[in-house]
Amino acid sequence: MSKSKFQTEWQEIDDEYQQLQETHKVYRQKLEELTNLQATCSSAISKQRKCLKDLRHSLSKCAQSCDEKELKVISDIKTQIKDKENVFFDMEAYLPKRNGLYLNLVLGNVNVTLLSNQAKFAYKDEYEKFKLCMTIILMLGAITCLFFLNSRVTDEIFNFLLVWYYCTLTIRESILMSNGSRIKGWWVLHHYVSTFLSGVMLTWPEGPMYQMFRSQFLAFSIYQSFVQFLQYYYQSGCLYRLRALGERNQLDLTVEGFQSWMWRGLTFLLPFLFFGHFWQLYNSVTLFRLAGREDCKEWQVYMLALTFLVLFLGNFLTTLKVVRQKVKKNHDKVQKND
Repeated sequence: MSKSKFQTEWQEIDDEYQQLQETHKVYRQKLEELTNLQATCSSAISKQRKCLKDLRHSLSKCAQSCDEKELKVISDIKTQIKDKENVFFDMEAYLPKRNGLYLNLVLGNVNVTLLSNQAKFAYKDEYEKFKLCMTIILMLGAITCLFFLNSRVTDEIFNFLLVWYYCTLTIRESILMSNGSRIKGWWVLHHYVSTFLSGVMLTWPEGPMYQMFRSQFLAFSIYQSFVQFLQYYYQSGCLYRLRALGERNQLDLTVEGFQSWMWRGLTFLLPFLFFGHFWQLYNSVTLFRLAGREDCKEWQVYMLALTFLVLFLGNFLTTLKVVRQKVKKNHDKVQKND
């Protein structure tokens, strides 16, 4: 190659480099502007929240000595306050904010807010695929341990996989909630309790008590994975239809339970869910009986019995509450139409 050709090629590279520097400079400026806008919006939302809180408190005091007409005005204002707070929640999904206690302990004060809808949906879809994939792996793992490999080593691997799976779910769900997902209540706490239960199972030493409960636990794990597999497909299909109709938030997730939006065409899941809930109660009763034996020395038996009881109560009462609310709502709707 001639010297002039080298100079020409270098000149082209240098021109592109200069353009890159200019583009990066503009990017840095825009990024600084974005950061300032984020801080301004966050500050304004905090101020609005404080003003609305003070106003609600004043309205509650005023309502004690108001006539019927004034009470209606106060009720309307309170409804508008609630609507504004819902809007603030949606706004904050696109603004950096402090992590909750759990994310701070796990990740530190790292900004986990995804700023674009595309990034939020991609993360949510990856979360759903992860749950589906792990459900299948856990089902196969439980089948292998129950029917093919009666070994403490494989049991420990399976229990460790359960601990890792539920720990990962809690972290991913916390990130999704920071980005606007409205999953809340028991279905969040459920995974923390399941993590604890799996950790206790992992530490349970080999012995007669463990062998007495082993088959029952593995059979329960197979059934639980089967129900979660059913839930994923039917809930995801239901959510897709509701999102298309604009009735559900784009970041709503499938859960290991029953929620009001599942009512349409998904009530057939209820018998499977209730059977799984009562199986958890049966596990608890079995473990309490084992804990009462004179030859039972392991603390894990009693702790697992309590944890399964907590899971049963949380799952059963939450599902029952949703069903009752939905039945009452449908009944009121029928009466109103009549």
